[in-house]
Amino acid sequence: MLPDDLNAEWLLDYYPQGTCKISFSGLHKRNTYNDIVDMELMANKTLHLTLSRNSIYNSLPEYMFHPIDRFDNLPKSEEKELFERELEKQDEEITNAYKFFSPTDILLFHLRANVRESIEKYAKEDIIMQHILGDSMTEKQRNNRFIQAVIHYLPQCRIIRGNKTLLALMLRKIFGDEGIKIGRRTELHSYEDPHPRYADSMDMELNDGYVAGEYTEPVQTYRIIYWDNKECEKDLSHFLNEIEELRAFIQDYFLSIEEELVFEIVKDDEPMQLGEESASHFLNYNINI
Repeated sequence: MLPDDLNAEWLLDYYPQGTCKISFSGLHKRNTYNDIVDMELMANKTLHLTLSRNSIYNSLPEYMFHPIDRFDNLPKSEEKELFERELEKQDEEITNAYKFFSPTDILLFHLRANVRESIEKYAKEDIIMQHILGDSMTEKQRNNRFIQAVIHYLPQCRIIRGNKTLLALMLRKIFGDEGIKIGRRTELHSYEDPHPRYADSMDMELNDGYVAGEYTEPVQTYRIIYWDNKECEKDLSHFLNEIEELRAFIQDYFLSIEEELVFEIVKDDEPMQLGEESASHFLNYNINI
């Protein structure tokens, strides 16, 4: 059973030149056929594909191949016999027309297959769509190692937006590739309008004021467990900037306007050891031993 959306060009990757025969049967008038109408493996191990595609013949005027008054003025006494005879002639003309244009049709088919193969490396990862959606990205964002990984997900931003599970899976993949663990939790944050407007006059319009200045929204908080003594001594500031750039980027592309994303960076505590350079964190206090 072939997939409904399978194009015949895709099969050429699996069949060497000369082992695949193509026939065009024309498009169905209701476009209900799949691209591959029929597939037959012949005795000489050649694959015969019948495609629901138009030939050059189908795009040319009918009068170039058939008399347009073929079925007009048929004698009533012989109408049935003459009609069937003319119908057979027309079918034969159609078959001959398909055969005549077949070499050119197949040449164009192989040209389309070659073009598909050439752009496959771009279409496979939606690179063109990545460039379109990320056209407004700054150079700083493009150099961010985390955002570089997120760019591959840009063509799916419409699907990921609003789906907390897909967003979490994406972030776990991105941070996991960098050896960083994350956790997720949802918190309710209360917000207050710093400049509330209330109806303080009789002639004030309804949309000029607020009913309430406080509201509560769920916030997705991701806990980033990151700690490396060497990196934190020299690269922590750069890491924090990268995370903030990533947060703003994901907020713009993958979250709806009423959602908010928060990254919380915490230390992965090490076990307590006795030694000159060992440190233990207890109740948020640093105690050097």
